[in-house]
Amino acid sequence: MVTTPAVVIAAPASGSGKTTVATGLIGALRRAGHRVAPFKVGPDYIDPGYHGLAAGRPGRNLDPVLVGAERVVPLYLHGSAGCDLAVVEGVMGLFDGRIDEHNTDPIAEGSTAQIAAMLGAPVILVVDARGHSQSLAALLHGFATYDSGIRLGGVILNRVGSERHEQVLRAACARVGLPVLGALPRMAELAVPSRHLGLIPAVEHGSAAQSAVDAMTDLVAAHIDLAAVAALAASGAQGQAWDPADEVTAEESGPVVAIAGGPAFTFGYAEHRELLSAAGARVQVFDPLHDELPSGTAGLVVPGGFPEEHAADLAANTGLLASIADLAARGLPIHAECAGLLYLTRTLDGHRMAGVLDADAEFGPRLTLGYRDAVALTDSPLWSAGERVRGHEFHRTRLTTAGSADPAWAWRSPSGETVREGASLHNVHASYLHTHPAGNPAAVGRFVSAAADFARTHAPA
Repeated sequence: MVTTPAVVIAAPASGSGKTTVATGLIGALRRAGHRVAPFKVGPDYIDPGYHGLAAGRPGRNLDPVLVGAERVVPLYLHGSAGCDLAVVEGVMGLFDGRIDEHNTDPIAEGSTAQIAAMLGAPVILVVDARGHSQSLAALLHGFATYDSGIRLGGVILNRVGSERHEQVLRAACARVGLPVLGALPRMAELAVPSRHLGLIPAVEHGSAAQSAVDAMTDLVAAHIDLAAVAALAASGAQGQAWDPADEVTAEESGPVVAIAGGPAFTFGYAEHRELLSAAGARVQVFDPLHDELPSGTAGLVVPGGFPEEHAADLAANTGLLASIADLAARGLPIHAECAGLLYLTRTLDGHRMAGVLDADAEFGPRLTLGYRDAVALTDSPLWSAGERVRGHEFHRTRLTTAGSADPAWAWRSPSGETVREGASLHNVHASYLHTHPAGNPAAVGRFVSAAADFARTHAPA
């Protein structure tokens, strides 16, 4: 199998400008005639939305923590099929990943460095040039020599203050033998609006998101050597591409599975829809801000997003809320993650929600985030009691009343405390935990089977 060559866009630390550079590179390389496959390291949902706008194809994630290290290369081969170049945006600093006090490997699990090593791809280091001078050479030397399995292929200087500043920094890079692939001036107008969980999703930001992507593309095209970046790209990834049809058995009846979308529910993985379709579902996306449930809905997926930003409008669609509550009472299989959990409560910040769960929610003072090793506590349309799953939490809301449903998951906190979270009914699985369907394909297959059973037992007479 021919492997698509890749470059990995990394940085010494968060906030260095990886997303601007990666998104701009994707757009500029596409404009130059390349078919670009966009990827993001880790569980991020927002950056891939901007990548997708720039590439004209879905942005995808590579996360060995959530899907297992063995699936990373197959997912990369699947997502880059038909492309001649891939751009992989890293997460945090190059060597930052899941914190594990027992890990003595310099490459942390889930880090950008781990993905670069798996793909055999060179790393381009984006350095925020503010405050840097000759000492940049020492920083680069450290990153270039920290682990011999990582190849640092070049540097992009970001937020350069002047021509003289650029000259000094280029000399520092030359001192350690690293080519400078481009130097971006400080451009405050490129800032994309953000909120408590990061950038505002591209779907919410509308035409302004496309304008921001266009501006990033223009900036990169003007200041980065695209030919040098393309020439640097390489990959040693070998294996068989992931195929959703190999993971699940198709339900011949073709039940309708509705997925909530629109501005309030933007967090999802491209592989989820692909697996649902491979399992025989007829996937239909609807916007809970103003749509009704698709006709014949036999299963409902409510993914993550920002319902707290749209609570009043969600509450105004009373017909949809009533339909969901009625179907849930009749046994409709429902899979809800994070924002989906909030949508199923009685109220969110005082606004009426679907009321499937006798719980209430509100925007909270603290950010909760991190990977979790969870165990399912009850049977549901996706999981059997006792199944172990790796997931990720990322939210600033909380349940103010827990309700009477059984908790969905349990896990150990870093302090050793047992945490029980979410809500599980015989037909509903709702929690704050985000899971990656490609790492748990059997759960997707079970959900479609449950939808097929619902369709058969609730077919019109």
